[in-house]
Amino acid sequence: MNLTVCPSLLLPNLRTYSPKARKLLFDGVNVSHTLPLLRREIRRGILLSTGQRVPRLSISGVQEKYGLVRQETVLRLPTGNEQTQYILKPVPIDLDNPTDVPANEHLTMQLASQVYGIVTAANGLIFFADGEVALLVRRFDITADGSKRRQEDFASLSGRTRQLAGPDFKYEGSYEQIARLIHQYLPAARVEIEKLFRLVLFNYLFSNGDAHLKNFSILETTDGDFLLSPAYDLINTSLHVHDSDMALKDGLFADDYTMPGSEVYGYHIFDDFLDFGLRIGMMEKRIRQQMAPFQQDQPLVRALIGRSFLSEDGKTTYLASYESRLKRLSYSFDKRL
Repeated sequence: MNLTVCPSLLLPNLRTYSPKARKLLFDGVNVSHTLPLLRREIRRGILLSTGQRVPRLSISGVQEKYGLVRQETVLRLPTGNEQTQYILKPVPIDLDNPTDVPANEHLTMQLASQVYGIVTAANGLIFFADGEVALLVRRFDITADGSKRRQEDFASLSGRTRQLAGPDFKYEGSYEQIARLIHQYLPAARVEIEKLFRLVLFNYLFSNGDAHLKNFSILETTDGDFLLSPAYDLINTSLHVHDSDMALKDGLFADDYTMPGSEVYGYHIFDDFLDFGLRIGMMEKRIRQQMAPFQQDQPLVRALIGRSFLSEDGKTTYLASYESRLKRLSYSFDKRL
């Protein structure tokens, strides 16, 4: 596979992972961007070693995920109960533009990290032996010695399970209810609330209609307390499915609160996020400061879209989606904006 940009950080004039990308993904080890495997070999290997079908997860329940282990410079399937260190997400089926899915999620994760300073799971694209692309994500819940850090998602924290809340349990509730749980469970709630605010705003700006309860987690620290985990499963779902602006059924607000922007425009504007920030405990000055980068047209967004591995049609659609949401965030009933 001949490359011209880093398949992780999208830096130009590179034919494989950049040194910084290798450090983030592989602790500096020189791992190839090509897997010595075909996708069908991974599926067959899992079936033979476990006797189980490959699990199906992610957008609309159609994206497969595999666990991988790094042995020196080679990524391979785990044996027995061996702890995996990476998640591999190949091209799914049953979606519009499926071949763009890994590149879409990769780009969206890089935008969150590089442009908006959101801590994300280390990730990059990797290629099967026949050139088929997949997304590689380093697990952040595994420590350097291979032990597992405690992680709990907000479906669990809110007591929502398939048995108690039905098959759509992870889409129940609102983002304000997530904030209430942060205040309840996290000692550094003030800082973590701002992280949640930026992530919810990012998901809106980049049309992630699959930001459900299981895609927000808390993670144990070395001190034994909990913080929000790095962001994961960030993707512009509008390229592949027709969904709503907000994944959670109650949207931004709890308690049937009326949303001023969506009442008038039919979609969220600046005022909705200002109200959201106030309701989750932020000061207005901080809300405006946190929102400012998301309201400005960022040149690096356009550059990374252009250097991404999306198809040309995918790049055009992704950019149009960004421009549309950016415009929405410029609308306000407040003349001081």
